[in-house]
Amino acid sequence: MSVLPLVFTSGWASGINAYAVVLLLGIFGATGLSDEVPASLQRTDVLIVAAVLFLCEAVADKIPYVDSVWDSVHTVIRPVAGGVVGALLAGQSGSLSDITAGVIGGSTALASHFVKAGTRMAINTSPEPLSNVAMSMAEDLGVAAIITFAMFHPVAAAVIAAVLLAAGLAILIFLWTRIRRFLRRRAQRREEKRLATEAREATGAPPR
Repeated sequence: MSVLPLVFTSGWASGINAYAVVLLLGIFGATGLSDEVPASLQRTDVLIVAAVLFLCEAVADKIPYVDSVWDSVHTVIRPVAGGVVGALLAGQSGSLSDITAGVIGGSTALASHFVKAGTRMAINTSPEPLSNVAMSMAEDLGVAAIITFAMFHPVAAAVIAAVLLAAGLAILIFLWTRIRRFLRRRAQRREEKRLATEAREATGAPPR
């Protein structure tokens, strides 16, 4: 059976939470529930690191504005993780070239990452933090559910991931106005802070 559906699904999930994907795949492989998971993802050190980073993301992802900073840092990490996981899955099955799988996994992860990061920027325009917590929990549960489902029904899971990706891109386009407003507001705050610092230095006033 082609591993392409699993590569696509893991790529989509990596764009949302790469550490959860590595952790879940490793656990499925280590417990013998799946033969599709390469041994490198089942190593104890990999599982420990993935678990620690997953916990860090679980906290950062629920704090307004901190989540956007975290997403910015992971603009490279998530697509790379999606590409690496895809290449490893392809190498394990031998039904898809490593390069092709890496490109599919990485590009899908990049697309879903932009959906997540953009949606969070829009959510951060809201003054209350509950929306961040709710969205973060929904993302974590969604990743866990889709990866688990993909282990047993890879094609159906890939279809669901594709629908979610398309819907996310459509929502992102719709929310772009709020995102631009958020970026302008953040740039304005930085400029005001810079001008205030320069004013204090010019007058010799102590920093606050």
